[in-house]
Amino acid sequence: MKIYCKLLTIIGLTTLLAGCLDMTEPQRMYYINAVGVDFEDNEYVVYLQIINFADVAKSIQASTDVAPAEVGRATGKTIEEAIYKLYRSLDQEVFWGHMRFLVFSERAMENEHIIPVIDTFIRFRDTRYQIWVYCTKNPVNEVLLVTPILRNSLSSSKLSNPINPTEQETFIEPKDLRDIIIGLNEPSHEVTIPFVSIKEDWQTAEEQVEETYFSGVGVLSKDGFKGFLQDNASRGNQWMHNRTKRGEITFQINANSDSLTASIEKIHINVKPLVKKENVTFEVELKINATINGFRGKISEQELKHQITTEIKKEIQQTFHEGLKLDVDIFRLSEFLYRDNVKTWKKLEKDGKIPLDENSISKINVEVAKINPGRKTFSETIQE
Repeated sequence: MKIYCKLLTIIGLTTLLAGCLDMTEPQRMYYINAVGVDFEDNEYVVYLQIINFADVAKSIQASTDVAPAEVGRATGKTIEEAIYKLYRSLDQEVFWGHMRFLVFSERAMENEHIIPVIDTFIRFRDTRYQIWVYCTKNPVNEVLLVTPILRNSLSSSKLSNPINPTEQETFIEPKDLRDIIIGLNEPSHEVTIPFVSIKEDWQTAEEQVEETYFSGVGVLSKDGFKGFLQDNASRGNQWMHNRTKRGEITFQINANSDSLTASIEKIHINVKPLVKKENVTFEVELKINATINGFRGKISEQELKHQITTEIKKEIQQTFHEGLKLDVDIFRLSEFLYRDNVKTWKKLEKDGKIPLDENSISKINVEVAKINPGRKTFSETIQE
């Protein structure tokens, strides 16, 4: 009798358990991998990139008989209206939890159009703060349709996962939504966003292959878009933060020598604000390791250290001056003063940013702690 009562009790309790009958099966959903945003004729233009997750489940190599992704397009007075228009053309429910990156056109960056877009995605319950953010001058839909090298899955592309490529070279620091929000809310209320372009640096036996390329940074402030720093103008950024894993410097020892390339690693940066009455300058102290691989002739370690420090100083100064042309505190020097001496910062700041000029960086000290000649010594391997 006791066993019978226990059995009835168990059966009764199981009727109270929640089921999953109202859940959508995974194969009956579309998965958003990326969103592109443009602004045209006073309306938002939204591109949704839907990824083929069959490629991810089976292997890293994408299927050749199935499109790796499709991109939908719609317009609206708000970002939400455009997305709802796209819902009408979809066959299945959309899942946003796997969204990896946002791409903004130059027009979408201007006149604070980007701010409500960011606000939309951080408020939506299915998205995360770890969504990568990029900007571009190319048509946004073309960026979203670029297929990774060797037709790998889009989930392993550099835009979906920019951390892997930065292990070999951190030319541009990746930024996610969290970084953007912090950068806009903290002095100097400006933030750099990786600038992406399309290049045909690769090819197969049949054709040239398009691939995305980190070309510099776009600068965004609370008041709107400030402009782009492209290619050489943005090179100094990589030396002004501790998140750079590896960079490179190419130089000549003298006018008659061949060019050398040094790999720069283990970067440690320290910026010191110096306050003299109403004048503030900054001293930059940079400690690095360097590796030299191929070169001709015989070179002394001292010559290499001198040239490496000279080139890095030149790149930092160039990027800083290019930022001043756009009225941008590109290295966020205002924040260094804010952290170190908030009283002085309050006296000098205007909209979170202190006045800067070409002499604001008074000193750049680059210490090459260690220089590695590779497997050999500081002389060429093959003697003439």
